[in-house]
Amino acid sequence: MASRGFVLTRLPGFNGIALGVFVALYLPIFMLVIYSFNAGKSVALWEGFSLQWYGIAWANDQVKDATVRSLYLALSAAVISTVLATMAALGTTRRRKFRGMTFIYVMINQPLMVPEIVSAVALLIFFAAIKQATDYQGMGYLIAAHSAFCIPFAYLPIRARLEGMDLTLETAAADLYASTWQTFRFVTLPLLLPGIFAGMMLAFVTSLDDVVITVFVKSAGQDTLPTYMLGQIRRQVTAEINAISTVLLALTVALLTLFFLLTRKKG
Repeated sequence: MASRGFVLTRLPGFNGIALGVFVALYLPIFMLVIYSFNAGKSVALWEGFSLQWYGIAWANDQVKDATVRSLYLALSAAVISTVLATMAALGTTRRRKFRGMTFIYVMINQPLMVPEIVSAVALLIFFAAIKQATDYQGMGYLIAAHSAFCIPFAYLPIRARLEGMDLTLETAAADLYASTWQTFRFVTLPLLLPGIFAGMMLAFVTSLDDVVITVFVKSAGQDTLPTYMLGQIRRQVTAEINAISTVLLALTVALLTLFFLLTRKKG
C-alpha cells in the first residue's frame, strides 16, 4: 500500500486551531465595524443602530485636516517610492548578475527586515540634525521618511512582474533597431504597468496606515489620521474612532482587492 505522505490538514485538531486563529484575527475587526454604528457613546455596550458617529467624524475639522494630510502624504510617498522602486527593479533584473547584487537586494528591502521602531529612531536623529541646520519644519521630512520606508513594498511586486515577463518582445524590439528608451517606452512599460500600479497601491496603503515613523518624524501640527486617532484614544475612546477606523478599513480592503486583481496570474 502506497504511503499518502504527510498532509497538514489531516493532523488532529487542525480544523479547530484554524477556526480559532480566524476568530482571533477577525472577530475584533468585526466588532469594531458593528460598534461604529452604535447609537450610544460606549464602545462596549450596544444602544441601538445609528450613523451619527460617521456624521460627527465628517463634521470634525481636525479629522478633515488629518485626512487631507494623510492622503497627500500617502500619495506623495507612493509616487516617489514607486518611481524609485521601478528604477531599482529594472537595474536588478534587466542586466547580467554581478558581485554585490545580493547586497543591493538586501539594502533595498532593509525596511522590511529592520524593526520599524529602529528605522523611526534613526530617521528622527537624522532629520533632527537637518532641522537644526536648516530650520525647516515642513512636510518634506514625512514625505521623505514614508517614501524610503515604502520602497520595498513597491519594489517587490514590480520585480516579480519583471521576472515573470517574457523577454521575447524586448529582444524583438532590439533586433528592429529600437533604442533602449524606445524599447522601455513602447514594450517594457506597457507590460510592466500592472506591477507598477500594484506596487503603488501597496505603498499607498502602507503609508496611509503608518503610525510609528510618523510619530517620530512629524513636527507640531502635522498629525495624520492614524496619529490623530492615537491621540484621541489616549484621551477618550468613543465610537467616532470606530467610524474612522471602519472607513480606513474599507479603503484598505478596496485597494488590496484591486492589488490582488492586478497581480493575479491569468490561466
